[in-house]
Amino acid sequence: MNQKATFAGGCFWCMVKPFDQWDGVHRVISGYTGGHLENPTYEDVKSGTSGHYEAVEITYDPNIISYDEILKLYWQQIDPTDDGGQFHDRGDQYRTAIFYHNDEQKECAEASKQALTESGKFMKPIVTQILPAARFYPAEDYHQDFYKKNEDEYKEDRAKSGRDEFINENWK
Repeated sequence: MNQKATFAGGCFWCMVKPFDQWDGVHRVISGYTGGHLENPTYEDVKSGTSGHYEAVEITYDPNIISYDEILKLYWQQIDPTDDGGQFHDRGDQYRTAIFYHNDEQKECAEASKQALTESGKFMKPIVTQILPAARFYPAEDYHQDFYKKNEDEYKEDRAKSGRDEFINENWK
């Protein structure tokens, strides 16, 4: 039976492709979670007033790819020490968070965060939050699979964000 994993890692455009290309991942949806406004729009979330995170909801088959493998991939897409956003995207809506869907996911997320903390990989504290999954609102259609539908704009935005430089320096 398929399961869901939900992560916030800054701009959701940059969080789809890394997960979308793995066996066992059936779907990656860009959207919003964790806020107080029902049915938020991109403009609501971008304004920083809705309380939502930009996030991705991943549907996967745990018989093919484990939640631990997905967590490992997640950590390698973000700067887990930045509590003000991610790379050139600043604001609470771009902070990092793992949204767990059950107790097992919570335990796995906490253990992976602890392992990263103890690894000494980063000099600053790991600030990525681990939170219970809240209602997930899919983003507008034009945000879905953005890296496929708007390849040039995606590459340009990603290039100027500083994300790839950070990943290459810290995770490769």
